[in-house]
Amino acid sequence: MPEARAKSENAFRTIGELAGDLGVPQHILRYWETRFPQLRPLQRAGNRRYYRPDDVALARRIHRLLNQDGYTIRGVQQLLTSGADDGEERDGAPDAEPAEPNPGFPADELRSLRGMLADALDGR
Repeated sequence: MPEARAKSENAFRTIGELAGDLGVPQHILRYWETRFPQLRPLQRAGNRRYYRPDDVALARRIHRLLNQDGYTIRGVQQLLTSGADDGEERDGAPDAEPAEPNPGFPADELRSLRGMLADALDGR
């Protein structure tokens, strides 16, 4: 059998390929399409979805904001609408902090708790 070749960065991705890359189920990507109007893959016959490179980059950014940076769906919607988190550097400095951090939100404690829970599940 021939070896599987990696797709070009400019190639379109199916929903299965993108879901596998992000480590999320396909239904999550379909849900994101209902919540983020910016995420609009091409749909061919039979409603097959093909994600363009820009869609792939947006899905990765949404995934990062939700799962690593601790934003809610509504928070990510506001960021994308305002263009505050474009994933690029401004004035030579990367955007490391959310646009408007909530000083009362215990993000570090929640990340620590998430790590402890993950470790507990791994040690079953």
